[in-house]
Amino acid sequence: DQDIPTLISDEHYNVKVFYTHAGCTLVALNPFQPIPDLYSLDVMKEYHCAPQPKFKPHIFIVAEEAYRNVRGQLEPVNQSLVVSGESGAGKTWTSRCLMKYYATVAASSSVVKSQNTVERIERRVLDSNPIMEAFGNACTLRNNNSSRFGKYIQLQLDRCQLLVGASVQTYLLEKTRVACPPDNERNFHIFYQMMKGATDEQRKEWKMPRGQRFTWLPKSEKTLEEDCFHETVEAMVHLGINAERQRQIFRILAGILQLGNVNFSSSADESQLCNLDEQSKDFSQRAAELLCVPAEELQTCLRVRTLKAGKQSVLKPCPQAECSMRRDCLAKVIYAQLFEWLVTFINNSICADESMWCNFIGVLDVYGFECFHINNLEQLCINYANEKLQQHFVAHYLRAQQEEYVSEGLQWSFVKYQDNQSCLDLIEGSPVSVFSLLNEESRLNRVSDTKTFRTRLEKELCGNANISWDKFSKEPHFTVAHYAGKVNYQIQGMVEKNKDPVPPELISLLQKSDNPLLHQIFTDKETENPTNKGLSKVTVVSKFKNSLESLMRILHTTTPHYTRCIKPNPDCKPLTFQKEEVIMQLEACGIVETIHISAAGFPISYLSGLIRAPVFLGVLTCLAVVSQLDLLEDQRKKILSRCAFSIQCCWLRYQQRRRHARQQSSLARLPLCESVDCDLTALLKSLAEAELDDAKDLVEEDVSALNPVIRERGSVQLANIQEPVTVRGWPMGLALASAPSITMSLTATGFQKMMSVMASLNLPSRRAEYKVETNQYTKGLASIRAQPKGSVKMHYQRSPLLYADRQPDMKTDVTGFNEILLQNHRPSTSG
Repeated sequence: DQDIPTLISDEHYNVKVFYTHAGCTLVALNPFQPIPDLYSLDVMKEYHCAPQPKFKPHIFIVAEEAYRNVRGQLEPVNQSLVVSGESGAGKTWTSRCLMKYYATVAASSSVVKSQNTVERIERRVLDSNPIMEAFGNACTLRNNNSSRFGKYIQLQLDRCQLLVGASVQTYLLEKTRVACPPDNERNFHIFYQMMKGATDEQRKEWKMPRGQRFTWLPKSEKTLEEDCFHETVEAMVHLGINAERQRQIFRILAGILQLGNVNFSSSADESQLCNLDEQSKDFSQRAAELLCVPAEELQTCLRVRTLKAGKQSVLKPCPQAECSMRRDCLAKVIYAQLFEWLVTFINNSICADESMWCNFIGVLDVYGFECFHINNLEQLCINYANEKLQQHFVAHYLRAQQEEYVSEGLQWSFVKYQDNQSCLDLIEGSPVSVFSLLNEESRLNRVSDTKTFRTRLEKELCGNANISWDKFSKEPHFTVAHYAGKVNYQIQGMVEKNKDPVPPELISLLQKSDNPLLHQIFTDKETENPTNKGLSKVTVVSKFKNSLESLMRILHTTTPHYTRCIKPNPDCKPLTFQKEEVIMQLEACGIVETIHISAAGFPISYLSGLIRAPVFLGVLTCLAVVSQLDLLEDQRKKILSRCAFSIQCCWLRYQQRRRHARQQSSLARLPLCESVDCDLTALLKSLAEAELDDAKDLVEEDVSALNPVIRERGSVQLANIQEPVTVRGWPMGLALASAPSITMSLTATGFQKMMSVMASLNLPSRRAEYKVETNQYTKGLASIRAQPKGSVKMHYQRSPLLYADRQPDMKTDVTGFNEILLQNHRPSTSG
């Protein structure tokens, strides 16, 4: 515990130091207030463009490290950024920052794609956030913007590491919140956005007059930053949800709210239907109109159960409790399927074709560890997911890092850490676990008894030290010792939630809806009917366990990067640091063991050009270490610079001495050559004229007509000639003059190569316009069958002497290959 206060303290927090490194983990403190300068575009560019960012810890360092791993194609190439922490610690905001970072840096350098396309992709990827948060987040006791579902977003990158698309996978939406918001908490944001942002015309259409109270909208008087209806609508437009489809969505949501105001009262005669007062009848009528279903049929489905007796159907009135349950079930199944449709639509809008992307960076944002006054199946699944992620962290770092130190020969004594495998065995193990017993109880065709189920749990799982019971408690429950602390789970209602039954009458009703979207959702979706599937029905925990195992398989094939979000105070107060609250979270998630391992291991590590320093001695101490590292790096650069300067000086001195020696040698031999200069010049000209082919004969040579196919396929379009040029013999000078962006390479080597270039080209100059004079129309270079797009290799078929009739520069009248050769080497050929 003595190491923890120096890791993060209130002094650092108050001076707005919110990030620090602990081994492979970035620790992030939630400031609970906007810090705009900390996440600006300039800050993004600073971290992205620096050759070796040595800035203070930041979420952008984690993002850039993952991005550089992809660019460097380090195995495994695909990356995952795991953002964890308890509810209210800042996971949603952190994930939002990561997505914004990649949408910026992975698109800003694009030069090969249309800018409009890039903007549309990155805009759509970012606009998926406000929609999913509006429909999947809610204000809870611990967080004003709590994610009530988990999501894994894969940002898809092409071979140039540019963002070309994304896909979203969601986990376990807390749909019970729609009909049963917990005490002192709110429903999903979208309902409050509609209430506060609707126009008068929309209110009239949705049958939501001002001042109308809805049972399922508690705390509606509370105004939050998330109650921004316009932002949600704007995001829908950008993603391609047109006005008519929006109208259908909002009518469905308004219909759900109307259902919540429908109340039932028991009838004096159990054989009669439950009563509806006039107000409830009015609300049910409104709900039917908004959902586009017959009002009478809606009321019947809520109050009458259809029983199968062989081939006959028997109608039985439902008691009051069952009527309320069917009403809630209708609302939950509509909202859950609407949310699933939205996720599918978002994926269709932003997901790239498989041929367009080759790597991905995944951002995982799951619900944080939860422990409330009343905990049920939702909290059990949420905390189970956090246990799986904690195990992944333990396996990847706490165990793997120590094994790496041993393999590298470091004298090492293993640091003990909390392994949560026994807790996972309790929840999901085989053959007997909480999940297996819960599924068995859910598949029995009878009403579950909480006391009986508790007795069975105690009998079957008493051997596991992670579970316990309070025998004096009035409410049947069991207690699980999680890695983050003990949680009491209420058994009442857990089995029914795991069954998640949907009466078939309700599905049939929704399939008849005249709302096109509602009709589509329940017609296309295969209904899980317990009457037809019987014991094979998939339970909530089975479905969630399978999806979570699929996620873990993906994580195990990627390079993980961990960010632990810490909640500095339980009341979400800005810049308020409570030491005990922070210590409890750091101990629970394994940060303490991480600090001990990092302190005993290597203090500084280089990864993908990024410097990472674990803060096991505190933030200020860490910053001092990285300053010291800067000094060492600066000294190293100065030494390398001096060495490079010395090498350059030596090379320049060598070249200067060599040139001076040549000049002295030429001056010494010059008097010997002056006496025969005139005769030698005449001799050189005669030799050159005798050796060269007759250019005039070649120019007058008849050229046979080309085959039309050869003319079409063997021609290229040059920039300064309107008609296509047939490629038969293409002199290098013509290629370079007409297509200067093409890189040329010759097969000639050594001195011959240099001289052939000089002889073949008449280079452009300021004093004269370039002019190509070729005397080899059908000879010379190999044919080129397509317009060159990259480098071009040109092979001489005949001697470079064919191009000897060239003037090497504008200051001399010397022409001819041999004459140039002899002129430039006159002293050495005088013998």
